Amino acid sequence: MVAPAVGESLTDRLGLGERDLVSFVGAGGKTTLMLKLGRELADAGHRVVITTTTRMSTDEVESPVVDPGGAVEANLERGGVVYVVHRGAESKMTGPSPAEVNAMFSSTSADYILVEADGARGRSLKAPSQFEPVIPSASTVVVVVTGIDAIGRSIATACHRPERVAAILERPLTYHLGPRDVARVLTSAAGGLKEVPPNARVVVAVTKVGTDDIEAARDLTTQVVADPDIERVVVIPRS
Repeated sequence: MVAPAVGESLTDRLGLGERDLVSFVGAGGKTTLMLKLGRELADAGHRVVITTTTRMSTDEVESPVVDPGGAVEANLERGGVVYVVHRGAESKMTGPSPAEVNAMFSSTSADYILVEADGARGRSLKAPSQFEPVIPSASTVVVVVTGIDAIGRSIATACHRPERVAAILERPLTYHLGPRDVARVLTSAAGGLKEVPPNARVVVAVTKVGTDDIEAARDLTTQVVADPDIERVVVIPRS
């Protein structure tokens, strides 16, 4: 299914249900997409938790902030988005373990828990390392993110963990990516689908799409939706 880009909320386009644990993986704007979704859900009156099983920048975290194991429920009752992360003086904040996220989903009244479960250091495409991504097993939706600007660039310049992307594609690091290549990484068990829980719905989000990227986005979407493990593709316009 290809979700239309106009006339629907991000919540609807991602195909979210009445209650979901949503993990974001991949590269190309995970945090921006997650925060936008969190604000939209909170504005609609839902109880929302944002957290990470990896790291988030301190400037991406707003109040209220609750340490994992803290008073999550009390803060949810006040409305808005609740950030569940470890406070710290460093530029990065860590979050609960996957098991703790699972427990929070089962024990609190949060309608939606949004989890940044991967890191990409600002790159546009990624194939994870052996210890990544860190997806809670109770995740009901996994959003695999990629930037359209990976297309036309070399593996070395566009990708996080470029050697792993090169291994999936069996190409050198100097190889320039096309839509079919990006789709192959996104739908690979060693790429975008790595560690996805068996019962989770998988959505691919293609970000940074401008008017000059429409043809490439259409080609990429056609390739990705052919995979039976992908429920839908959403195209996110360049901001």
